[in-house]
Amino acid sequence: MSNIKLIEEAMPVASLRIAALDSCKDLGEKVNNHIVNFRKEYKKECEEKSRDYLECDRDNYLIDISTPRFGSGEGKGVIGETIRGKDLFIMVDVCNYSLTYTVNGHINHMSPDDHYQDLKRIIQATTGKAKRVNVIMPFLYESRQHKRTKRESLDCAIALEELIQMGVDNIITFDAHDPRVVNSIPLHGFDNFSPAYQFIKALLRVETDLQVDKDHLMMISPDEGAMHRAIYFSNVLGINMGMFYKRRDYSTVVNGKNPILSHEYLGDDLNGKAVIVVDDMISSGDSILDVAKQVSTQGASKVILCTTFGLFTEGLDKFDEYYEKGYFDRVITTNLTYLPPAILERPYFTIADMSKFLALIIDSNNHDVTMSSVLDPTTKIKQLLEKYNK
Repeated sequence: MSNIKLIEEAMPVASLRIAALDSCKDLGEKVNNHIVNFRKEYKKECEEKSRDYLECDRDNYLIDISTPRFGSGEGKGVIGETIRGKDLFIMVDVCNYSLTYTVNGHINHMSPDDHYQDLKRIIQATTGKAKRVNVIMPFLYESRQHKRTKRESLDCAIALEELIQMGVDNIITFDAHDPRVVNSIPLHGFDNFSPAYQFIKALLRVETDLQVDKDHLMMISPDEGAMHRAIYFSNVLGINMGMFYKRRDYSTVVNGKNPILSHEYLGDDLNGKAVIVVDDMISSGDSILDVAKQVSTQGASKVILCTTFGLFTEGLDKFDEYYEKGYFDRVITTNLTYLPPAILERPYFTIADMSKFLALIIDSNNHDVTMSSVLDPTTKIKQLLEKYNK
């Protein structure tokens, strides 16, 4: 049974409220609009079955919050309305560098640390009065520092433990860099979702001439860390996969990591095939662009880059250059993190909209129904492919 049907049969745990921090305001408004539309449909079903439904007439589930700063750069969290007994979902985008604040007259861009502190301030402002506190953090804070290889900090694990100690019931994230970080809070709610269906939906919407079979399409993992994503896609789509592994210089450290000397390919012949390169994020873009170049020079007919998070930390100049040289044809990322306005104007860019999916996740949690069908999108992808092939 789909989650929509399960939700129609269930009652909410408590009245729903969404606290979207400034970093996540646009996405929060889209999610709110979807939930309002969902509940209008639930109301019709309940009226037909002569059942009551809690707060189905609301046209807004967003609450008034703010995180103002003092001139010294210190801040506080403020909630402008009651959340007593509510099921509260706090949304934060720790990668939104577009927001600024003033420190002694100097302008500072907000870092992930600043956003994380603001999240904790809003949790503090609830003062334990909410029925449940749930945190939606699409890009998991400090998730790239997920394991210890020498004498160094374990930032992500400490952050998760801290949130639990503050009374957070559930943490919801997407494509965690290493989902095993959940081992730091094994007895608490931690959901790690994948935008697999949204990727395929966006891809098939814009690429109308793809032949989805093993003779014409291939899935590529840009490194060993992204293998599980590529394996899932290749199995669901019924195509073959290949991978690259990074040859690093372990005698040198640059910006905290060993520099990549080259990407080595393992897999079938790419000549004449369309290729999808799938990864969790584009940071500077150097790795995925090098893979795109190698795939293209090996004869791929089309190169599509799919990543959950498009951070573009070093700008778009290199992407523009590689696109003009024909090394790739399209970049698809989600809107789960802040996207620079310039990327929206690029002819090669496509958004995989996640707002409806997030709304379903929130609504399912609020009704305390199973998330198994939401976590596994295989059936929906199969139906989408069937429709596309017709």
